This record gives sequence, C-alpha cells and structure tokens, in this order.
Amino acid sequence: MLSNSTQIEASALAFGRKTEIPAHPILTRLTSLAIKVLLCILGRLTFLGKVDLSMIMSNNTERLLNLPGKLPFFPTPVTALEKVHDLIASLHPIACSKELIRLGPEGDGGYLIPNDLEGIETCFSPGVCDVAGFETDCAKRGMTIFMADASVAKPPVENPHFRFVRKFIGADTTGEFISLEDWVRNETGESQADLLLQMDIEGYEYETFLSTPSAILARFRIMVVEFHDLERLFSDPVFPIYREVFKKILRTHTCVHIHPNNYCCPIRVRNEDFPAMAEFTFLRKDRIENPSFSSSFPHPLDKDNTAKKSVLLPQSFYRRH
Repeated sequence: MLSNSTQIEASALAFGRKTEIPAHPILTRLTSLAIKVLLCILGRLTFLGKVDLSMIMSNNTERLLNLPGKLPFFPTPVTALEKVHDLIASLHPIACSKELIRLGPEGDGGYLIPNDLEGIETCFSPGVCDVAGFETDCAKRGMTIFMADASVAKPPVENPHFRFVRKFIGADTTGEFISLEDWVRNETGESQADLLLQMDIEGYEYETFLSTPSAILARFRIMVVEFHDLERLFSDPVFPIYREVFKKILRTHTCVHIHPNNYCCPIRVRNEDFPAMAEFTFLRKDRIENPSFSSSFPHPLDKDNTAKKSVLLPQSFYRRH
C-alpha cells in the first residue's frame, strides 16, 4: 500500500506534472476542511433550510474535486498511462465490408452504424431524450422500438412502432430499475432474432454491461453506446471496472466507430486531449468481413453533438498507417 504522498506523487507523474509536491496532502485536507466549513455556514442560512446539502455534496464531490482536472492534486491514485493506452488500443475501430451510415439527426441523437440492418426487426433504446430521430429512422425501416427511461413520462414523439416502459436500465430489476436481460427477455419472448441496441443511460452503462449475460449481448448484432465519464479511466480504483466492461463487449463484438461527444470538454493528459464522453459503435464479430483498421477520423458523416467547440478523436484512439 502506497502512502498518501507517494500516491499523489504517482498521480502527478502519470499526468506529466512536477514531482516536487510535498504540500499536496495538506492541500487535500485543507480543501476538505474548507468544504465542511462552507457547508456548516450554508446550513445556518434560513433561506436554504429546505436544501439537502448532504445530497448535493454526495452527488457533486467528484466534480468539486475536479478529478482529474485542474487542481494540483488528485483524490485517488492515477492509473498508469500505459494501462489506459493498452485498453484504448484494443478498441481501435475496424473498417469492414459494411459501410457506415447515419441514422438520426445531424446533431445530438444521430449515430453512425454499419449498413447491416437487414433482418433486424427490433431496436432497444434505453435513455429517452427530447429527440427520437434515431428511433424514428429505425421505425421507418420496419423495426419495433422498445424505449425505457424513468425520468420521462413518454417519448418525445408519438409513433406506432414505439413501445415505452417507464423504467431505468441498470444492474438488476428492482424498484424503478429493470435489468437489460429482463427487459430483453420480457419483450422478445422465445425469439432469438438479431437485435439492435442504442444506449445512452448517463453512466449506468457500466453496471448494465457487467450484469448482462454475454448470451444476451450476443443477440445484439449492432450496439451503439454512449460511454460517460471516460476520464475515470485515470482513476486507479475505477480503471479495472471500466476495463472489464470493454473486455466483455469485445468478446462478442468489434468496435467499428468512435465519435467524441463535444458536450463535455476533453481533459489534457500528457499533451493529449482525452474525450470525457464518446459514442462507440460495435458490430458482432460474426458479421465482420475483410477487416482493416480505420485510419481517418472524423468520419464524413460525423456531426458535432452541440454548438460547442469540436472535440477530435485523439490519434491514440485509432490505428495510424
């Protein structure tokens, strides 16, 4: 077990910072004390009497600490850069005989997927936003669209092909959550036909994939997933969880496209911008023909999610010839 100062020094080294940082443990404690004092002061303000400050802190501590952002210390040891790069290398997108097409709008809610949709009659789309262009385009191709989200009362548009359940997708079925396995089995019954998955569930994708049997994942011919909080790859306690998620997916599928979401600014790691959020497209391995590494990004069909500054896919995320 490394001492606190050793861990912090290793964190700084991993991000290319200077090693003369003996005061950082003190900074950590002082920051913690300052937050506690601020909460105490805020708690005595009568007009904030109904505000649940403890809940706010539990939901935002990481953001306040800005892991692994601009503060001169990190609340956890940082993953060795080589480990992160090895994982990224396993995700380098593959081009194959099936060209990429875009379903959905030009901005957020549109995704690139392989043109391999023949025979797919069902799309599962957990995470409902204020647009449903991707789902509408799938419906135009004759698919039934199963949608799930407990944070909204219904999809943003009416469509006879849409089937909506007011549930979050997570690791297990309890309360307002339903597991991906139970959801798929409930809706498809005895059918073993290929499926399409489009998932954007605000960070719950990690526990969902870890808890879903590989046999269920293998039913999805195509999966397009928005992975959130990718900066946590650099948190050593979190990295093994993320790595296991991607390893599990790669047992049955191959990554065929990555598109950074420019809603979040990238983080800077050793002179390289690293996306905090990105859309990954996977194609099941048995559908891959004539594979080669994709080497040109962004794809001509890629579009920014927002009007913010574009985020380019770092060169470490794809194979350069």
